[in-house]
Parts: sequence; C-alpha cells; structure tokens
Amino acid sequence: MKKIRAAVVGYGNIGKYTIEALEASEDFEIAGVVRRNGAENKPAELAQYDVVKDIAELKDVDVAILATPTRSCEEYAKKILAMGINTVDSFDIHTSILDYRAALMPVAKKNGTVAIISAGWDPGSDSIVRTLMQSLAPKGLSYTNFGPGRSMGHSVCVRSKAGVKDALSMTIPVGEGIHRRMVYVELEEGADLAEVTKAIKADPYFASDETHVFQVESVDALNDVGHGVNLTRKGVSGKTHNQLFEFNMKINNPALTAQVLVNVARASLKQQPGCYTMIEVPVIDMLPGDRESLIAHLV
Repeated sequence: MKKIRAAVVGYGNIGKYTIEALEASEDFEIAGVVRRNGAENKPAELAQYDVVKDIAELKDVDVAILATPTRSCEEYAKKILAMGINTVDSFDIHTSILDYRAALMPVAKKNGTVAIISAGWDPGSDSIVRTLMQSLAPKGLSYTNFGPGRSMGHSVCVRSKAGVKDALSMTIPVGEGIHRRMVYVELEEGADLAEVTKAIKADPYFASDETHVFQVESVDALNDVGHGVNLTRKGVSGKTHNQLFEFNMKINNPALTAQVLVNVARASLKQQPGCYTMIEVPVIDMLPGDRESLIAHLV
C-alpha cells in the first residue's frame, strides 16, 4: 500500500507531537520538516528526516500539516495549496473560522487541493461532539467548559506581545461556558507589566473573557501542557424534554491536537477539492483501514 507522504510545517510543541503521531501511523511516511532555520541546529530526533526552510525543497508531498501559530496559517495554507499540496491546520480563533474557510475555498478549488481547517480538539473533535449532541436534542442549550488547563493558542498569543519573554495562559472554567484566563508572564528586562497587560486584554483571544495577568520569575516552573473539557447539552428529543448528554476528557493538549491533525491529513485525501471544517468531513474518513472493515467493527 502506498503510504501518505506528509510534511510537518513548524516544529514547536505541536510539530514535535505530530512527528510522533506520524511515526505511530502505519499508513504515513514523513516527507520532511519545514523550519524557519532549516537544518541549522537540527534536533537529534529529526536526524533521519529532511529538514528544510521551504516546502518546495521536499519531494512528492501529499499533505502539509501546519503546526504553526494560528495567525500564520492562512499565509502558509494559500501558498501550499497553490503548489498542489493538501493542507490541514489547527486554526483556533472561533469567530474567524468562517472567514478563514471562505478565504481558502477558492484557492483549494482552483488548484484541485483540499484544506481541512480548525482541526484540533476545540475547535475540531469537540465540534463533532457538539454537532452530534445537537442532533440528538435539536432544541436546548449546549455548554463547553474548558480546563482547568494550558491553552496553547492563548499562550502563543501572549508570547507575541512586546516585552514578553515567555508566557503561560491557563483557562479556568467558571461554568455554563464562561471562562477565566489566568496569564503568567516572564518579562524582558525593562518591560512594563501594565503595558503588557493592556495589550493582552485588548487582543481578540482575551477581550471577551475575564483575564488576570501576573508577572513571574520563571514560566517554565509553572508549565503543564495538560488540559480538558466538559461538554453538556440539555434539551428536547422530538417532544420529549429533559434529555441530558455529557462528554468529558482530560488530555495532553499538544499530543491530542497532533493526533487530530494526522487524522484529518488522512481524510484530506478522500475529499473533493475545497476547504472543510471537521464537522463537514465523515468521521470514518479519519481512520486508517478499509471502509467495510471499519463498518463491521464500529457499527
């Protein structure tokens, strides 16, 4: 069986776990890793792989897994889709997903490629669970309660602010889908905490939530990549009230994100050209193996 050749673009937390997930998947092979500095200071764990500055330097890539910050996803995706390579990413700004999908759709269709966006665990696999719950109780209310845990997207956002050397953003569930953001910053010499706090609270990642910012000597001393979620829906099935559904998980955040990215990379090769979110992709397409065997096992 011909294996799927995947390139990993970016080699931070998600990129490292994506390599592990690809290595554990028998239907994939790693075409190479794209890093800003290329093979300079190449990590020992990448010794067997091609490490380059530009994906154009890699051969026969079927799909690019974008392990990059959310705000750089569109730039990378448009370039790579135009090269005839599928892309998947974990873009995580919920309010911008429709606009992002609209931006990539014409590029993918023009070049006969597939983009699957916002494919982490939320948005992503949690989106599938929310969709299923709403289908089971069409009338009602759903709540998504994150954490307590480290938000990678929010932490990356804080680290991009002027004066911030390192950062940890913790998500604390208050209840009924409301969250508190506890942000711990290690500042550059001379940086002003008040100015950094103002910039953080003004960012769309934080503007809608209660946010507290604290200066610490060492972010590394606090860091834990664990996270979790509790999804609930209370509603009506047909005309029958008081239906209650609940889904819980406690996870290593980047490891689960990486696994979802590998799953949708596989699924991307089974879709028609275009741009998709995870709720638009058949779940069975995310699994390895032939469809008949999966149906016999899972139904």
